[in-house]
Amino acid sequence: MSEATTSWQRIKVWFHRWGSPAWFYAASGHMIPWLWAGFALLALPGLYLGLFVAPPDYLQGDSYRIIFIHVPSAWMSMMIFALMAIFGLIGMVWRIRLAETMAICSAPIGAAFTLITLITGSLWGKPTWGTYWQWDARMTSELVLLFLYVGVLALYESIEEPRKAARAASLLALIGLVNLPIIHYSVQWWNTLHQGNTIRLNLAESSMDTSMLVPLLLLVVATKFYYAAVLLARSRSMLLHQDQHKNWPRELLVAD
Repeated sequence: MSEATTSWQRIKVWFHRWGSPAWFYAASGHMIPWLWAGFALLALPGLYLGLFVAPPDYLQGDSYRIIFIHVPSAWMSMMIFALMAIFGLIGMVWRIRLAETMAICSAPIGAAFTLITLITGSLWGKPTWGTYWQWDARMTSELVLLFLYVGVLALYESIEEPRKAARAASLLALIGLVNLPIIHYSVQWWNTLHQGNTIRLNLAESSMDTSMLVPLLLLVVATKFYYAAVLLARSRSMLLHQDQHKNWPRELLVAD
């Protein structure tokens, strides 16, 4: 048997293991503390550097510091929706219940990040634009994203059978993907009040000073650790609730 075939079989075994609620529950329980540790190790210095060390902006003064909460939250609001749709697609195509669970458990986390994005954007807009809200293209499309998250959750809760509810909510998430490029490219497609993108994939092309960019990137990565930790915790809780009458929860209880 070739090395490539052996590696592929190992990948298949690993993939199928994630379809086992008992295996996922045990494995994710070991991962969550490390994810929280990663979040703390990145978020604490990021917040300190951003709020206390980075210099004031030459135009906005200290009011710009809300960017260290606003931008990571905005990026997470879109990333989580995309992942929710991907999880939903995997669940719909391959009927993997864990993927359906992770899709649904992503929704309230993404909704929270979207709400934080809208609130911090409004607070930032007041000293910058003179008003808390404008029907700006990016602000409006971000508000639509919040409605989509709420719609996914409402649709899931409206159907009694969890598997059917997850598939229906996943379909709505897939349809809602069309809003993500609108959010991202709105500042290029329309004449909006919202400032353009200051951070590029090639960091050398970013228009932000390094003293501001470093804490921002720390917080961007930290929020991903946060999402992963909360997602796993919520997924474990949902699986345990759904399977409370099955054997594997009782076996875990006995093992503990």
